[in-house]
Amino acid sequence: MKKKISVMILAVLILAAFTVGAQGVSEQTDDDTVRIGVSKIVKHPALDAIEQGMMDYLEENGFTVSYDSQNANGDISTASQIAQKFKADKVDLAVGIGTPTAQALANVFDETPVIFGGITDPLEAGLVPTYEPNDSNIGGASDKNPVYEQVKLFSEITGAKTIGIIYTSGEANGVQLKDLVEQSCEQLGLGFMASGISNSSEVKQAALALLPRVDGLYVGTDNTVVSAIPSISEVCANYSKPFFTADPTSAEGLDYFMVWGFNYYKHGRKTGEAVAMVLSGEKSAGEVGTLFSTDPSEFELYFNLDVADKLGITIDKKYLDSAALLYRSEE
Repeated sequence: MKKKISVMILAVLILAAFTVGAQGVSEQTDDDTVRIGVSKIVKHPALDAIEQGMMDYLEENGFTVSYDSQNANGDISTASQIAQKFKADKVDLAVGIGTPTAQALANVFDETPVIFGGITDPLEAGLVPTYEPNDSNIGGASDKNPVYEQVKLFSEITGAKTIGIIYTSGEANGVQLKDLVEQSCEQLGLGFMASGISNSSEVKQAALALLPRVDGLYVGTDNTVVSAIPSISEVCANYSKPFFTADPTSAEGLDYFMVWGFNYYKHGRKTGEAVAMVLSGEKSAGEVGTLFSTDPSEFELYFNLDVADKLGITIDKKYLDSAALLYRSEE
């Protein structure tokens, strides 16, 4: 009798084990959640907007995603550690927002798709072999700005004869922006001065050194510099010098004179498009290539009329009419 009971118990245990195993396989098969690792070089409104735009686009298009969002806090070694973490966790796709984080991901992943966003020139940064579709595992969206046109308009309206820029000397994106502004100034017959920094804590001191020697300051999409943009606004206000920023998402509450740049939430949605192409199997990351923004609606032009009044600058009506935002404080 005991033998029969033992046999019956054993049979039940075997059946239970088989059932649990079958359910486990079934749950794994039915689970369509995609694991995406997101690495940002620093936390600031523009990069946060890119991330949110990407997430919203994927959700609206029916993708079920589990995100591991990491912030390198401006440190390249941390960016490398994040990339290694994603590799160990076997993410299905990795997203690099900002040049150093995208480079760190590219150095770690040979086959897993890597999508970038918020990068001025992925070719110059060594991320892609060409802007065109290719056979690599890397692709994404560029936020390359019309630097020449930006510098030209800023100088025309303000009358600035010498333009200054603060840039991150250890970041490819920052160096390239500095070079583009310098080239633009040379073509326009303007003076140019630059101050290199290595981290955001140095931005205010660089601004203090630069402002007495320039007529206006250009702030591009250098992530480290933009993360400390309130200190630039403060110094420019103290020296009564206008500053231009190419990042609308970081301009709120600042004493900027002029903003002309990407709507970074929309840029995030374009990054999301690249991710969606890969997840849907439509294209590999390399086949996505580099997506550039050419639609005028993806750029925004702002003027701060309070700052214009303080500096005694008159803005032509044709520019005011084309602006997406004219800011004036309530009196």
